[in-house]
Amino acid sequence: MRELIFATNNQHKADEIQPVLRDGFKVLTLRESGIEIDIPEPYDSLEENAKTKARTIYQMTGQNCFSEDTALEVNSLNGEPGVKSARYAGDGRDAGANTGKLLNKLSDQEDRSGRFRTVIALILDGQEYLFEGICEGSIADQPRGVKGFGYDPVFIPRGDNRTFAEMDLAEKNQYSHRAKAVSKLVDFLNSSYH
Repeated sequence: MRELIFATNNQHKADEIQPVLRDGFKVLTLRESGIEIDIPEPYDSLEENAKTKARTIYQMTGQNCFSEDTALEVNSLNGEPGVKSARYAGDGRDAGANTGKLLNKLSDQEDRSGRFRTVIALILDGQEYLFEGICEGSIADQPRGVKGFGYDPVFIPRGDNRTFAEMDLAEKNQYSHRAKAVSKLVDFLNSSYH
């Protein structure tokens, strides 16, 4: 079993990724790896933020690791909340406040289309790799559902009429930006070690 440190303290994200990873790989969060830090995300691009987080953990541990950065990009808001998605309503990372701010800004917009975009940075045996996953969709008028986290109660993936928060994890992973990026990561890992 090969262990991969996932540079996150968000257990929801780790729980989403482990089922997609198939056998042979175990995802460890920072906490499970005994690492207690919050890595800054100072850049204006998902790619740079993801690479910085992975490099930080690799420098600390010397172990294979990966990180991700995810953004919700809404077309009528010029890509907001974008790279600031987790802190859209302030540094408290309050999902309810973030969602409320988004819905408020969209209240007079007809175009509610957007996408979730995830970039994964992997450092494997000292080499860096990037993988991207995109899920197109639209923003609901109000939150619906109780599953998931973040903007899931207001994001409706293209091809469905439910929000991510109205789906179980297996259903969400059929559409999920993160699942798509992880799938590319998994294909790469499997081809590298089989």
